[in-house]
Amino acid sequence: MEFVRTPDDRFRGLPDWPCAPHYTSVPDGEGGALRMHYADEGPRGAAPILCLHGQPTWSYLYRKLIPVLAGAGQRAVAPDLVGFGRSDKPVRIADYSYARHVAWLRAFIEALDLHGVTMICQDWGGLVGLRVVAEVPERFARVVTSNTALPDARGIPDSAAPELHALFDALAVPETMLDVMKGFAAAAKGGAAPPFMYWQKHCAESPRFTPQDVMRALVPKLSAAEIDAYAAPFPDDRYQAGARRFPTLVPILPDDPAVPDNRRAWEVLGKFDKPFLTAFTDGDPVTAGEHARFQVEIAGAQGQPHTTIRGAGHFVQEDAGEELARIALDFIARTPAA
Repeated sequence: MEFVRTPDDRFRGLPDWPCAPHYTSVPDGEGGALRMHYADEGPRGAAPILCLHGQPTWSYLYRKLIPVLAGAGQRAVAPDLVGFGRSDKPVRIADYSYARHVAWLRAFIEALDLHGVTMICQDWGGLVGLRVVAEVPERFARVVTSNTALPDARGIPDSAAPELHALFDALAVPETMLDVMKGFAAAAKGGAAPPFMYWQKHCAESPRFTPQDVMRALVPKLSAAEIDAYAAPFPDDRYQAGARRFPTLVPILPDDPAVPDNRRAWEVLGKFDKPFLTAFTDGDPVTAGEHARFQVEIAGAQGQPHTTIRGAGHFVQEDAGEELARIALDFIARTPAA
């Protein structure tokens, strides 16, 4: 598998990021290997808190949580998913699949031999991480979810797939994030295309897509230096295949190849009786309402102190990072591992 590796000098002097780099290798699925980067802070003997980012971010997203977690005597492990951060980046769009992301993350957890894991996941961190929980539940002690989902096209009949594919193909490419937001607004007013399609189309096809523009639009308070930190992994478009690919891997249509796997994962998670918490924000239009399914269908979510983080958007780690860290620490204290 052909990949690129972002030069180290792109990561020098990042604001509020003192974490030393650590690396391990995972099978690429084609007989080779890919290097994955991770931050690893706090006492190595402590049970790990696995902090999983999504698209188009990297472990830098957890810079506000890691000091709080490590300062409380916990071990915070924050990997960069393949295609992101300091991890290797396959250059072909086709090299990325939902199943491969699950395999890469599982291989990472097994390479570090993590047990008793508390997982904090947001965005694609949940889409991938929850699949791994379903595959190796014995490695996990508890789960904290925020602004994520495990989509399986529930409620969409198979007969609707051809029409939805045609809508996607006919949709004009939203060139900028402003165009994406206009598309979301149009969908909310009864437009034919589902809102998420505008996001998929922009990331996959717009020549103006960049991770830094996404972060600038969704977290306006970020400083120029912080925006540069989110741009650091991607010197040019050749490095962006993973970031471009993620949205079209979300299984929102019933004929998506990941739908059967996610439905099987839901069957396992329905019986997952270890503590499971939702801590979604009140300002995320992407995953609004997904917390309810977790609370109702996952055994370990029953009777837990689920909470809503007020005044925060999709990237809860940026808007309320310290608060999310404290919620996780309180949850750990309330639910000692068996």
